[in-house]
Amino acid sequence: MPFRQTLARYGIDPYLIAIAATVAAAAILPVRGSGAVVMNELVIAAIALLFFLYGARLSTESVISGLTHWRLQLTVFLSTFALFPVLGLIATGILKPWLPADLTLGLMFMCVLPSTVQSSIAFTSIARGNVPAALCSASVSNLIGMVITPVLTALLLSSSGVNFDFGAVEKILLQLLVPFVAGQLLRPFIGGFIKRHRAVIGYVDRGSILLVVYAAFSEGVVAGIWAKVGVESLALVLGLDSLLLVIVILTTTYGSRRLGFSKEDEITIVFCGSKKSLASGVPMANILFPGQGLGMIVLPIMLFHQIQLFVCATMAQRYARRPAAAAPVGEPLPQPAAGE
Repeated sequence: MPFRQTLARYGIDPYLIAIAATVAAAAILPVRGSGAVVMNELVIAAIALLFFLYGARLSTESVISGLTHWRLQLTVFLSTFALFPVLGLIATGILKPWLPADLTLGLMFMCVLPSTVQSSIAFTSIARGNVPAALCSASVSNLIGMVITPVLTALLLSSSGVNFDFGAVEKILLQLLVPFVAGQLLRPFIGGFIKRHRAVIGYVDRGSILLVVYAAFSEGVVAGIWAKVGVESLALVLGLDSLLLVIVILTTTYGSRRLGFSKEDEITIVFCGSKKSLASGVPMANILFPGQGLGMIVLPIMLFHQIQLFVCATMAQRYARRPAAAAPVGEPLPQPAAGE
Protein backbone atom coordinates (compact mmCIF):
# COMPACT_ATOMS: atom_id res chain seq x y z
CA MET A 1 0.00 0.00 0.00
CA PRO A 2 1.45 3.44 -0.92
CA PHE A 3 2.73 5.51 1.99
CA ARG A 4 0.18 8.32 1.56
CA GLN A 5 -2.70 5.83 1.44
CA THR A 6 -1.44 4.17 4.60
CA LEU A 7 -1.39 7.53 6.39
CA ALA A 8 -4.87 8.39 5.10
CA ARG A 9 -6.17 5.05 6.36
CA TYR A 10 -5.19 6.00 9.91
CA GLY A 11 -6.29 9.63 9.53
CA ILE A 12 -2.75 11.04 9.55
CA ASP A 13 -2.05 14.18 7.55
CA PRO A 14 1.31 13.79 5.72
CA TYR A 15 1.98 17.47 6.27
CA LEU A 16 1.98 16.85 10.03
CA ILE A 17 4.89 14.50 9.52
CA ALA A 18 6.65 17.05 7.31
CA ILE A 19 6.29 19.76 9.96
CA ALA A 20 7.47 17.42 12.72
CA ALA A 21 10.45 16.38 10.60
CA THR A 22 11.29 20.03 9.93
CA VAL A 23 11.22 20.85 13.64
CA ALA A 24 13.41 17.80 14.35
CA ALA A 25 15.88 18.88 11.65
CA ALA A 26 16.08 22.34 13.17
CA ALA A 27 16.71 20.83 16.60
CA ILE A 28 19.51 18.58 15.31
CA LEU A 29 21.03 20.84 12.64
CA PRO A 30 20.07 24.46 13.33
CA VAL A 31 21.39 27.04 10.90
CA ARG A 32 23.97 29.35 12.45
CA GLY A 33 26.21 32.32 11.69
CA SER A 34 26.49 33.31 8.04
CA GLY A 35 24.15 30.46 7.16
CA ALA A 36 21.45 32.11 9.26
CA VAL A 37 21.91 35.33 7.28
CA VAL A 38 21.46 33.45 3.99
CA MET A 39 18.48 31.59 5.45
CA ASN A 40 16.85 34.89 6.40
CA GLU A 41 17.09 36.10 2.80
CA LEU A 42 15.64 32.80 1.56
CA VAL A 43 12.75 33.12 4.00
CA ILE A 44 11.95 36.63 2.75
CA ALA A 45 11.94 35.34 -0.85
CA ALA A 46 9.81 32.31 0.10
CA ILE A 47 7.22 34.48 1.83
CA ALA A 48 7.00 36.80 -1.17
CA LEU A 49 6.60 33.83 -3.51
CA LEU A 50 3.90 32.32 -1.27
CA PHE A 51 1.72 35.45 -1.42
CA PHE A 52 2.45 36.07 -5.09
CA LEU A 53 1.08 32.61 -5.93
CA TYR A 54 -1.89 33.19 -3.65
CA GLY A 55 -2.71 36.40 -5.53
CA ALA A 56 -2.32 34.66 -8.87
CA ARG A 57 -4.75 31.90 -7.85
CA LEU A 58 -7.50 34.03 -6.34
CA SER A 59 -10.51 34.65 -8.56
CA THR A 60 -11.60 38.28 -8.29
CA GLU A 61 -15.03 37.43 -9.72
CA SER A 62 -15.73 34.88 -6.98
CA VAL A 63 -14.81 37.34 -4.26
CA ILE A 64 -17.11 40.02 -5.70
CA SER A 65 -20.01 37.56 -5.93
CA GLY A 66 -19.59 36.53 -2.31
CA LEU A 67 -19.40 40.09 -0.98
CA THR A 68 -23.13 40.59 -1.62
CA HIS A 69 -23.90 38.35 1.37
CA TRP A 70 -22.83 41.02 3.84
CA ARG A 71 -24.51 39.56 6.95
CA LEU A 72 -22.59 36.33 6.59
CA GLN A 73 -19.31 38.12 5.90
CA LEU A 74 -19.78 40.40 8.91
CA THR A 75 -20.51 37.42 11.16
CA VAL A 76 -17.33 35.63 10.07
CA PHE A 77 -15.31 38.84 10.42
CA LEU A 78 -16.52 39.38 13.99
CA SER A 79 -15.73 35.78 14.91
CA THR A 80 -12.22 36.00 13.45
CA PHE A 81 -11.16 39.46 14.60
CA ALA A 82 -13.36 40.13 17.65
CA LEU A 83 -14.48 36.90 19.35
CA PHE A 84 -11.09 35.19 19.08
CA PRO A 85 -9.10 38.18 20.40
CA VAL A 86 -11.46 38.64 23.36
CA LEU A 87 -11.16 34.95 24.25
CA GLY A 88 -7.40 35.17 23.81
CA LEU A 89 -7.15 38.13 26.18
CA ILE A 90 -9.17 36.29 28.82
CA ALA A 91 -7.21 33.05 28.45
CA THR A 92 -3.75 34.60 28.45
CA GLY A 93 -4.69 36.88 31.33
CA ILE A 94 -5.63 33.87 33.44
CA LEU A 95 -2.76 31.59 32.38
CA LYS A 96 0.03 34.16 32.13
CA PRO A 97 1.64 33.16 35.47
CA TRP A 98 2.01 29.55 34.26
CA LEU A 99 3.30 30.13 30.72
CA PRO A 100 6.60 31.45 29.33
CA ALA A 101 6.25 34.97 27.96
CA ASP A 102 6.85 33.92 24.34
CA LEU A 103 4.14 31.23 24.48
CA THR A 104 1.71 33.75 25.96
CA LEU A 105 2.60 36.15 23.16
CA GLY A 106 2.12 33.36 20.62
CA LEU A 107 -1.37 32.58 21.93
CA MET A 108 -2.38 36.24 21.67
CA PHE A 109 -0.91 36.45 18.19
CA MET A 110 -2.76 33.32 17.06
CA CYS A 111 -6.07 34.85 18.12
CA VAL A 112 -5.68 37.87 15.81
CA LEU A 113 -4.67 35.90 12.71
CA PRO A 114 -6.98 35.69 9.66
CA SER A 115 -8.87 32.57 8.68
CA THR A 116 -7.49 29.87 6.41
CA VAL A 117 -8.28 29.87 2.70
CA GLN A 118 -7.97 26.40 1.14
CA SER A 119 -9.22 24.32 4.06
CA SER A 120 -12.12 26.65 4.87
CA ILE A 121 -13.34 26.42 1.28
CA ALA A 122 -12.71 22.69 0.97
CA PHE A 123 -14.45 21.77 4.22
CA THR A 124 -17.40 23.98 3.26
CA SER A 125 -17.61 22.15 -0.06
CA ILE A 126 -17.41 18.71 1.56
CA ALA A 127 -20.17 19.69 4.00
CA ARG A 128 -22.33 21.08 1.14
CA GLY A 129 -22.26 24.66 2.39
CA ASN A 130 -22.21 28.03 0.63
CA VAL A 131 -18.93 27.69 -1.28
CA PRO A 132 -18.90 31.10 -3.06
CA ALA A 133 -19.46 32.86 0.27
CA ALA A 134 -16.70 30.76 1.86
CA LEU A 135 -14.29 31.67 -0.94
CA CYS A 136 -15.06 35.34 -0.47
CA SER A 137 -14.94 35.25 3.32
CA ALA A 138 -11.66 33.37 3.60
CA SER A 139 -9.99 35.46 0.91
CA VAL A 140 -11.14 38.80 2.28
CA SER A 141 -10.14 37.67 5.78
CA ASN A 142 -6.55 37.18 4.61
CA LEU A 143 -6.47 40.46 2.72
CA ILE A 144 -7.80 42.41 5.71
CA GLY A 145 -5.55 40.39 8.00
CA MET A 146 -2.44 41.85 6.37
CA VAL A 147 -3.40 45.16 8.01
CA ILE A 148 -5.63 44.32 10.95
CA THR A 149 -3.48 41.49 12.37
CA PRO A 150 -0.41 43.69 13.02
CA VAL A 151 -2.65 46.50 14.30
CA LEU A 152 -4.48 44.21 16.74
CA THR A 153 -1.16 42.65 17.74
CA ALA A 154 0.18 46.11 18.56
CA LEU A 155 -2.90 46.95 20.64
CA LEU A 156 -2.78 43.69 22.57
CA LEU A 157 0.94 43.94 23.19
CA SER A 158 0.76 47.55 24.33
CA SER A 159 -1.94 46.59 26.81
CA SER A 160 0.47 43.94 28.11
CA GLY A 161 3.34 46.40 28.46
CA VAL A 162 5.30 45.04 25.48
CA ASN A 163 6.83 47.46 22.99
CA PHE A 164 5.78 47.03 19.36
CA ASP A 165 7.43 48.41 16.24
CA PHE A 166 4.69 49.95 14.10
CA GLY A 167 7.12 49.89 11.19
CA ALA A 168 6.27 46.18 11.03
CA VAL A 169 2.95 47.13 9.41
CA GLU A 170 4.89 48.64 6.51
CA LYS A 171 7.00 45.49 6.28
CA ILE A 172 3.84 43.38 6.16
CA LEU A 173 2.49 45.45 3.29
CA LEU A 174 5.78 45.29 1.37
CA GLN A 175 6.50 41.60 1.90
CA LEU A 176 2.94 40.25 1.70
CA LEU A 177 0.54 42.69 0.07
CA VAL A 178 2.80 43.87 -2.76
CA PRO A 179 3.53 40.29 -3.98
CA PHE A 180 -0.19 39.48 -3.65
CA VAL A 181 -1.19 42.49 -5.78
CA ALA A 182 1.47 41.56 -8.33
CA GLY A 183 -0.01 38.07 -8.52
CA GLN A 184 -3.48 39.51 -9.05
CA LEU A 185 -2.26 41.79 -11.84
CA LEU A 186 -0.45 38.95 -13.59
CA ARG A 187 -3.28 36.46 -13.09
CA PRO A 188 -4.75 36.98 -16.61
CA PHE A 189 -1.40 35.94 -18.05
CA ILE A 190 -0.27 33.16 -15.68
CA GLY A 191 -3.55 31.97 -14.15
CA GLY A 192 -3.96 29.17 -16.68
CA PHE A 193 -0.43 27.89 -16.10
CA ILE A 194 -0.92 27.87 -12.33
CA LYS A 195 -4.23 26.06 -12.65
CA ARG A 196 -2.68 23.38 -14.87
CA HIS A 197 0.16 22.86 -12.39
CA ARG A 198 -1.90 23.06 -9.20
CA ALA A 199 -0.18 20.08 -7.58
CA VAL A 200 3.30 21.51 -8.12
CA ILE A 201 2.20 24.92 -6.86
CA GLY A 202 0.83 23.23 -3.75
CA TYR A 203 4.24 21.76 -3.03
CA VAL A 204 5.80 25.20 -3.47
CA ASP A 205 3.27 26.62 -0.97
CA ARG A 206 3.95 23.98 1.64
CA GLY A 207 7.68 24.03 1.01
CA SER A 208 7.75 27.78 1.64
CA ILE A 209 6.00 27.32 4.97
CA LEU A 210 8.37 24.51 5.97
CA LEU A 211 11.35 26.73 5.17
CA VAL A 212 9.98 29.47 7.44
CA VAL A 213 9.26 26.92 10.19
CA TYR A 214 12.82 25.56 9.92
CA ALA A 215 14.31 29.05 10.18
CA ALA A 216 12.09 29.94 13.15
CA PHE A 217 12.89 26.81 15.13
CA SER A 218 16.59 27.01 14.24
CA GLU A 219 16.65 30.48 15.74
CA GLY A 220 14.99 29.12 18.88
CA VAL A 221 17.50 26.28 19.22
CA VAL A 222 20.49 28.59 18.79
CA ALA A 223 19.04 31.00 21.36
CA GLY A 224 18.41 28.15 23.81
CA ILE A 225 14.75 29.01 24.30
CA TRP A 226 13.53 25.40 24.32
CA ALA A 227 15.09 24.84 27.71
CA LYS A 228 12.37 27.18 28.98
CA VAL A 229 9.48 25.06 27.66
CA GLY A 230 8.36 22.15 29.79
CA VAL A 231 5.86 19.37 29.12
CA GLU A 232 3.37 21.14 31.36
CA SER A 233 3.53 24.32 29.25
CA LEU A 234 3.07 22.39 26.00
CA ALA A 235 0.12 20.49 27.45
CA LEU A 236 -1.40 23.75 28.66
CA VAL A 237 -1.10 25.35 25.21
CA LEU A 238 -2.56 22.27 23.55
CA GLY A 239 -5.49 22.24 25.94
CA LEU A 240 -6.10 25.96 25.53
CA ASP A 241 -5.98 25.70 21.73
CA SER A 242 -8.59 22.94 21.89
CA LEU A 243 -10.80 24.90 24.28
CA LEU A 244 -10.67 28.03 22.11
CA LEU A 245 -11.65 26.04 19.04
CA VAL A 246 -14.58 24.36 20.83
CA ILE A 247 -15.90 27.67 22.19
CA VAL A 248 -15.72 29.38 18.79
CA ILE A 249 -17.32 26.45 16.95
CA LEU A 250 -20.20 26.32 19.44
CA THR A 251 -20.64 30.10 19.30
CA THR A 252 -20.67 30.26 15.49
CA THR A 253 -22.95 27.21 15.19
CA TYR A 254 -25.67 28.30 17.58
CA GLY A 255 -25.18 31.99 16.85
CA SER A 256 -25.79 31.48 13.12
CA ARG A 257 -28.96 29.53 13.90
CA ARG A 258 -30.26 32.24 16.22
CA LEU A 259 -29.56 34.83 13.52
CA GLY A 260 -31.69 32.88 11.03
CA PHE A 261 -29.01 31.76 8.58
CA SER A 262 -29.66 28.78 6.32
CA LYS A 263 -27.86 25.49 6.95
CA GLU A 264 -25.51 26.21 4.01
CA ASP A 265 -24.63 29.61 5.46
CA GLU A 266 -24.21 28.12 8.93
CA ILE A 267 -21.63 25.70 7.54
CA THR A 268 -19.71 28.56 5.94
CA ILE A 269 -19.76 30.62 9.11
CA VAL A 270 -18.58 27.70 11.25
CA PHE A 271 -15.71 26.67 8.99
CA CYS A 272 -14.52 30.17 8.07
CA GLY A 273 -15.07 31.72 11.49
CA SER A 274 -13.32 29.07 13.58
CA LYS A 275 -10.00 28.78 11.76
CA LYS A 276 -6.62 30.47 12.01
CA SER A 277 -4.13 30.46 9.15
CA LEU A 278 -0.73 28.82 9.58
CA ALA A 279 0.17 29.88 6.04
CA SER A 280 -0.31 33.56 6.94
CA GLY A 281 0.65 33.33 10.59
CA VAL A 282 4.20 32.01 10.27
CA PRO A 283 5.30 34.60 7.65
CA MET A 284 3.67 37.42 9.63
CA ALA A 285 5.34 36.29 12.85
CA ASN A 286 8.67 36.23 11.03
CA ILE A 287 8.19 39.93 10.18
CA LEU A 288 6.53 41.11 13.39
CA PHE A 289 8.77 39.35 15.93
CA PRO A 290 12.34 39.16 14.58
CA GLY A 291 14.73 37.76 17.16
CA GLN A 292 12.04 37.28 19.82
CA GLY A 293 11.93 33.51 20.31
CA LEU A 294 10.05 32.99 17.08
CA GLY A 295 9.84 29.21 17.45
CA MET A 296 7.86 29.48 20.67
CA ILE A 297 5.69 32.28 19.31
CA VAL A 298 4.51 30.21 16.32
CA LEU A 299 4.07 27.01 18.36
CA PRO A 300 0.45 27.78 19.42
CA ILE A 301 -0.69 28.34 15.82
CA MET A 302 1.12 25.19 14.66
CA LEU A 303 -0.71 23.13 17.28
CA PHE A 304 -4.02 24.87 16.61
CA HIS A 305 -3.60 24.19 12.89
CA GLN A 306 -3.46 20.43 13.42
CA ILE A 307 -6.37 20.42 15.86
CA GLN A 308 -8.63 22.44 13.55
CA LEU A 309 -7.92 20.14 10.59
CA PHE A 310 -8.89 17.04 12.57
CA VAL A 311 -12.00 18.55 14.17
CA CYS A 312 -13.29 20.28 11.03
CA ALA A 313 -12.74 17.20 8.86
CA THR A 314 -14.93 15.23 11.24
CA MET A 315 -17.58 17.96 11.31
CA ALA A 316 -17.59 18.29 7.51
CA GLN A 317 -18.37 14.59 7.13
CA ARG A 318 -21.21 14.86 9.65
CA TYR A 319 -22.70 17.86 7.85
CA ALA A 320 -22.38 16.00 4.54
CA ARG A 321 -24.52 13.13 5.84
CA ARG A 322 -27.57 15.35 6.36
CA PRO A 323 -30.59 14.69 4.07
CA ALA A 324 -29.89 15.39 0.41
CA ALA A 325 -32.96 17.65 0.19
CA ALA A 326 -30.69 20.46 1.36
CA ALA A 327 -29.17 21.34 -2.00
CA PRO A 328 -25.48 22.20 -2.11
CA VAL A 329 -24.37 25.69 -2.96
CA GLY A 330 -21.46 25.96 -5.41
CA GLU A 331 -19.29 23.34 -7.06
CA PRO A 332 -17.32 20.71 -5.14
CA LEU A 333 -13.71 21.64 -4.55
CA PRO A 334 -10.60 19.56 -3.83
CA GLN A 335 -9.67 18.31 -0.40
CA PRO A 336 -7.99 20.90 1.85
CA ALA A 337 -4.36 21.67 1.21
CA ALA A 338 -2.25 20.44 4.09
CA GLY A 339 -0.52 23.79 4.46
CA GLU A 340 -3.81 25.44 5.29
